[in-house]
Amino acid sequence: MPDEPKTLDPTARPAATTVPGAATAPPGAAVAGDSPVRAQARRWTLGLVTVGLVLAALNLRPAITSLGALLEEVSADLHMSGTVAGVLTSVPPLCFAVFGITAPRLARRFGPAAVVCAGMAAIFAGLVLRPFAGGTVGFLAASALALMGIAVSNVLMPVIVKRYFPDRIGSMTGLYSMALALGTSVAAAATVPMTAALGGDWRIGLGVWAAVAALAVLPWLPLVRDRDRATPESGTTAASRSAVGSATATSATGATAVPRITRSRTAWALGCYFGLQATGAYITMGWMPQIFRDSGVPASTAGVLLAVTMVMGVPLAFVIPRLATRMKNQGPIVVALGLCGLAGYTGLFLAPAGGAWVWAVLLGVSNCSFPLALTMIGMRSRTGAGVVRLSAFAQSVGYLISIPGPLLVGVLYQHSGGWGLPIALMGGLMVPQMIVGTLAGRDRTFEDES
Repeated sequence: MPDEPKTLDPTARPAATTVPGAATAPPGAAVAGDSPVRAQARRWTLGLVTVGLVLAALNLRPAITSLGALLEEVSADLHMSGTVAGVLTSVPPLCFAVFGITAPRLARRFGPAAVVCAGMAAIFAGLVLRPFAGGTVGFLAASALALMGIAVSNVLMPVIVKRYFPDRIGSMTGLYSMALALGTSVAAAATVPMTAALGGDWRIGLGVWAAVAALAVLPWLPLVRDRDRATPESGTTAASRSAVGSATATSATGATAVPRITRSRTAWALGCYFGLQATGAYITMGWMPQIFRDSGVPASTAGVLLAVTMVMGVPLAFVIPRLATRMKNQGPIVVALGLCGLAGYTGLFLAPAGGAWVWAVLLGVSNCSFPLALTMIGMRSRTGAGVVRLSAFAQSVGYLISIPGPLLVGVLYQHSGGWGLPIALMGGLMVPQMIVGTLAGRDRTFEDES
């Protein structure tokens, strides 16, 4: 990613009007002296954002995992070649990287809540249109529309948390991470039986998830114009605008320069950590059932083992972020999760069927590096504005890194004739993941380095 030019923030207030060290109250925060009506309005806003976060998170993966469950039927009906079907499994991280990078600019112009609302609408539109696709091109285009909405919402979830809940980053990150894990596992487990119950047509089975996406749009509609709301301290919209603008560092004269995030070691470490954990997650979702089936585990049991791995993220996604925010350095959590993954892959290598349930649990624990990475994004910047840029940078870099992983595992499996070499690769990736995660977990912000 090219260096970003240093610019002046047009919303910056003169230094003389700012009290050094004073914190700006987030939207919805209680302020001393508020009237009961304004206090009630703030509580209503926070409640609405909480509901919106949960519903949005529930919709960030079903477009992917529901398709994975019916990929064979979709490929046959649309006459997709094996190569095209394989490429389809790599489209999500590619879209996340390409479209996610647009989130900061959109957030600066329209506000993060408005962009998330539009993202939910794009997911709904894509899921509605996809079942009506008459060919591969139309299906890919509808899928890309839904993935575009997922991409920008992915990036802005930590931003919303930082903006509305700056004192509860861990608990709120855990809440939406738990909802994300729940949506992922439910879509994977329920799509096939639900499709069978509705007559066996894959178009109906995929289209049902559009209804869930429609619900996610509703809480964000009243928040679309929230970026224009005056903050309690300033009585102006400047603080609100700066919360979604460029990350700033105020000089003695009040000019505000935007630091180059590409010069930050922490930002690069966080991007690499995000990418390596995403690689492991996509490999697990795409190939773990086949590993178990090839070792003699029945197909139905292999599917349940994958569900167990995914479900582990539901409780742990709430616990790990809360624990991480209580620690200055998140390195120990990074290492603990990495060791669980290393143990799980070692078990798959030595006795895949013998300890299948244990390996599934260990890999599920390891996959909770995702909510940890999201939590660190919120902690590695001083401002909501910085979180916008850091989230976009880390997730775009990370998803680009994750693209070749599942494809490489498939190539190694095909040419080596077994799972020994691919599993060795999976386990080997845990070592650099622990190293860069430890660097990303140090108690500092990217503004300090850039």
